[in-house]
Amino acid sequence: MAESALPGPPAGPPAGPLAGPLTGPLTGRTVVDLTTALAGPYATLLLAGLGARVIKVENPLTGGDSSRNNSPYVGADGLTTVRREPDDMSVSMLLRGRNKRSVTLNLKHPRARDVLGGLVRVADVMVDNYSAGVTARLGIGHDWASALNPRIVCTSISGFGAQGGPGSGKAMDTIVQALSGVMMTAGAPGEPPVRFGLPAGDLVAPLYAVIGTLAAVIQADATGRGQHVDVSMLGALTSLVACEPFDAYERLGLPSRTGTTVPRLAPFGTFPAADGWFALCGPTDAFARGLFAAMDRPELAADPRFATRDARVAGADELHGMIAAWAADRPLAEILDLLARNGVPAAEVREPVAAVRDPLVLERGEVVPLEHPRHGRDAGLYGTGVPIRFSAAGAALDEPAPALGEHNAEVYGGLLGYSDDELKALADEGVI
Repeated sequence: MAESALPGPPAGPPAGPLAGPLTGPLTGRTVVDLTTALAGPYATLLLAGLGARVIKVENPLTGGDSSRNNSPYVGADGLTTVRREPDDMSVSMLLRGRNKRSVTLNLKHPRARDVLGGLVRVADVMVDNYSAGVTARLGIGHDWASALNPRIVCTSISGFGAQGGPGSGKAMDTIVQALSGVMMTAGAPGEPPVRFGLPAGDLVAPLYAVIGTLAAVIQADATGRGQHVDVSMLGALTSLVACEPFDAYERLGLPSRTGTTVPRLAPFGTFPAADGWFALCGPTDAFARGLFAAMDRPELAADPRFATRDARVAGADELHGMIAAWAADRPLAEILDLLARNGVPAAEVREPVAAVRDPLVLERGEVVPLEHPRHGRDAGLYGTGVPIRFSAAGAALDEPAPALGEHNAEVYGGLLGYSDDELKALADEGVI
């Protein structure tokens, strides 16, 4: 079995104009992906979109990443709610598995650590989203990994952090939303808590994990030593809640939950038109004047009730009521045209299906069509792209998700040097 040399930092770009397709800024980096579900796979998806070689390690005994069993599925017959054929693939995996290499490995098998160790030796990063303590029990934590590869960065995403949390220490997105306080920032006073439709905890934590990982890789390049990066879903989401001074609002008697409007920024909120909803943001004097002009009530700009920001905040209920009455019977297109012509920030409140088809985000590659690895593109399915554009690098999610273990021969044989006979023996023993 051949041993690959440890990679150093990638070479810098060639001098002069760049020729050919732009490579990703992480080209030359290798990531060992031990993640499943959403938070971890989204982090490694972003790293893959930035050009890293992401090797997704999946358990062959459980069918791999739990996302592979999420309904709905796409196959030869298109979109279905149940899996009908072996190559039907979950839409979740179509989205989260792109640009990754899938290998199978049963980490509970006694021989698995040797196989994983081969990947660690050639990697820059290893990412997991196990509950606290799992990597230690499996013997694959940062201390073990750094003994094999001092430069490696080991990133862990968990519900509550490396020290563990209440009860089992396991967390789902709804649990994290509940504990973070974010559920009590939406809705109106006295209403039940509002769960965000997006899994906010599952999506915010991987963003911080990627930031932390890249910072640690830069430090490893400078020092030759990697480290453990520890991100908790609860901490990531709660830190965003803390970006708003809710404790100050409480001390001053200002409501933290205000429903469809934000009185402390009046005029500000969402309002119904005759045929839809629109959002309006007018916290400055200039925006307020534009709103009054659009409403054909320019005299309100000099009205003591609305002439200053503090006055508009004090009279927010009355002001918002006037806007609602003005808009109620008007077509949405007319309202948006009037507000735009008067320089007021406003927009239609769109359904998600319409939003992901916005020509601007499609042109920029921030949302992209999804593709089945065997059956091609389904014209009706879109997923996240890489919402970052570089002037001298490429970033894209343009390779379909892999089948379970599709790249065992490529990775274990081509990268780590296992022979065909060795791979067959590992498969027969249930290691891979």
